[in-house]
Amino acid sequence: MSDLTLYTPSGVLAQSQPLKRAAKRLSTLGFDVTIDESALARHQRFAGDDDERLAALHRVATSAPAVALATRGGYGLTRLLDRIDWALLGRSVEQGTRWVGLSDLTALQLGLLAHTKQISWAGPLACEDFGRSDADGGVDEITRDCFLEAMDGSLEAVGFRTEVGFDGLEARGTLWGGNLAVLCSLLGTPHFPRIKGGILFLEDVNEHPYRIERMLLQLWQAGVLDAQKAVILGQFTGWKKSPLDRGYNFKSCVQALRDRMQVPLLTGLPFGHVPTKVCLPIGAKTELLVEGRDVFVAWGHVGPGGHDHHHHGGHEGHGHGDHDHSHDHGH
Repeated sequence: MSDLTLYTPSGVLAQSQPLKRAAKRLSTLGFDVTIDESALARHQRFAGDDDERLAALHRVATSAPAVALATRGGYGLTRLLDRIDWALLGRSVEQGTRWVGLSDLTALQLGLLAHTKQISWAGPLACEDFGRSDADGGVDEITRDCFLEAMDGSLEAVGFRTEVGFDGLEARGTLWGGNLAVLCSLLGTPHFPRIKGGILFLEDVNEHPYRIERMLLQLWQAGVLDAQKAVILGQFTGWKKSPLDRGYNFKSCVQALRDRMQVPLLTGLPFGHVPTKVCLPIGAKTELLVEGRDVFVAWGHVGPGGHDHHHHGGHEGHGHGDHDHSHDHGH
């Protein structure tokens, strides 16, 4: 049985019920669950003051559980980056810890990659994905299955559908990325990984397409995007149309980037602030293949416990990939 620790490194947990629900469900899935002592701490909008959250992070790293799953994102890790003992976190990964999360966790994951070159996992958050009430939809099956396979080492690829025009594309490089706003906030700092020839994936929430475009242009103008082999956009959700848009939308944003970029910009990755999300190893050597509109992102054996090729995916961000062949049930 894998030991799994739930901790809160960023925003405060407004309620304890989703945490209890997540712990119970993860136990049912076969994990030996520990809730960190300060998981429910509160200080302003944070899960405890900076010292408290830093101590929690170091406490989890010292105990080196098989899985370190953040309860939620929000904001707060940026405050800690200059004080984190990166060598300690790196050693926990060497001992088998998989650090999992998304959103604000991007700061921790990219810092870990920049400072130690160790792999972490872009994936679910405990409360959002395992603590959701049944009335609100409960646990997404694909997210759950993908997480379980990623954590036992058997997940070696994900698949999804993209737009036409990329058939035959092949790329190999380091997979990296996460939340777009958080990634941009690290530009020019020691915590930004200097990845050349990589495969960069991005997602965000509550950002209007013009803001997404502005951040993507910042990355392009800084030379980051064209230094990659490919850029993959996940889900960009939660934004509201403005009467000033006059036909401008997310597609307009993507087109503005494609008009400028030298590298392929793909869309459709089932990852972000959505119920259905895959797991992705940040920092792993990865291969990207496109057949028709089907995209496969494969990384082979990452960390301990690699088995046969297991693969998850979905068309248009929905659907279920079975272990060896992708059986997609797109909506």
